[in-house]
Amino acid sequence: MSKLKIAILILTLFALALLFDGCGLGDSQAVPSPRLTMIVGVDISGSFMNSGYYEDALHFLANYLYCHLNGLGGLEIPNVLFVSSIGGATADEPKTFYPIQTFQNKSVDEIRTTLQKMFPKSTSNPFTDYNAFFEHCALMVRNKNLILRPLSIVMLSDGQPDIKKEGKTDFRSLVVRPLERLSRNITIRLLYTDAVVGAHWQTRVPRRRVKVWTQDAEVMVFWKDPKILLPEKPIEEQAHFFAWVKDNVDFGVRARRVN
Repeated sequence: MSKLKIAILILTLFALALLFDGCGLGDSQAVPSPRLTMIVGVDISGSFMNSGYYEDALHFLANYLYCHLNGLGGLEIPNVLFVSSIGGATADEPKTFYPIQTFQNKSVDEIRTTLQKMFPKSTSNPFTDYNAFFEHCALMVRNKNLILRPLSIVMLSDGQPDIKKEGKTDFRSLVVRPLERLSRNITIRLLYTDAVVGAHWQTRVPRRRVKVWTQDAEVMVFWKDPKILLPEKPIEEQAHFFAWVKDNVDFGVRARRVN
């Protein structure tokens, strides 16, 4: 083969390589980088801790985090994860946000033990300050330069704010405005509430872009039903549990503007 033909062949192969790379064909097997930012808030107020659902909520959370961190059943792997408490000894008390490394490379039982140490049932706080929690979430997203990424805020709580107006719980005093401009895809998932409180969160909390999904405690406890979480199978093979999580927790709720 002449030198000219060899040069033409090399140039042709080089051009094809550039074309495939530009079309994304050269890395068809590449796994896209995770983009989800997940922030979990655990309600450590006495009302939720004594509700009868607190231990169940931590147990579920351990399974939920493990499945997400390992991408089991198609559950989205978070790029960033923080876990913090909702509530405090005083209003607007700063909170520790535990990072993703706290939960990575651990089993479900190890994650559950970690959560129980972080949020012991023997230590409750008098305030459930959702507004302070949302402020801290927004500050964390801005400080970590996570703006414009999908944001999922998962709250294990009864959803009862400690704000009264004319003797009634004032859900319109809940302020999600600090979250509104962080991303075009922001979802608050309130788990372990009840039907009435959940309806108030969905219809009374003022918002424009933030999506709200609520799930009743009476539904949540079914996550460990032996027909859903099969006792004889390891967590990696729990297809029914993955489907249940997608339908009841990670549900793709539509945005609803509430003035």
